[in-house]
Amino acid sequence: MKKLLLVLTLVVTTGLYFTASAKNKAEKNRNSGEKIFIEKADHTLTLIQEAAEKGSFKGVAFIAYIPGEVTTSWISKMKVIGNLTGDKNNFLGIVNGKAAEMASTLQNSGSHVREVYTGEFGWQGGLIKKVSSGYLLAAFSGGKTEQDLEAAKIGLDWLAKYF
Repeated sequence: MKKLLLVLTLVVTTGLYFTASAKNKAEKNRNSGEKIFIEKADHTLTLIQEAAEKGSFKGVAFIAYIPGEVTTSWISKMKVIGNLTGDKNNFLGIVNGKAAEMASTLQNSGSHVREVYTGEFGWQGGLIKKVSSGYLLAAFSGGKTEQDLEAAKIGLDWLAKYF
């Protein structure tokens, strides 16, 4: 009986240890990913801005980092590149709709993997990439669809190299 109790105690203790270790590792990955994002965010937005200026389009650039496998939080940064609004369009609102869709579906905006929800537009121009510690998002609004995608891709590809 004592041996059984000892074995059960060891099993439970070992299980608790590995659970705590896994949680600690996940938290370290999250913090590391957030730190990288914060360090690289401004340059990422500058690259998107350069792409927009080269293509002669204006609008709003957006990038975000979602830690983990499920969207429960994110950190983000945006930059107005020329115009916040234009022709009765609020580019910040549109880019956030693209980001919201990606956060929900974990797919590029406008992928049509499900019906469009209220608050979303179903428009392309946002890209998402799985990285070891979560997801990166980049989106642009203000250009033509191809321009929005090109600008977002330049930023996302550069930022993803650091994860």
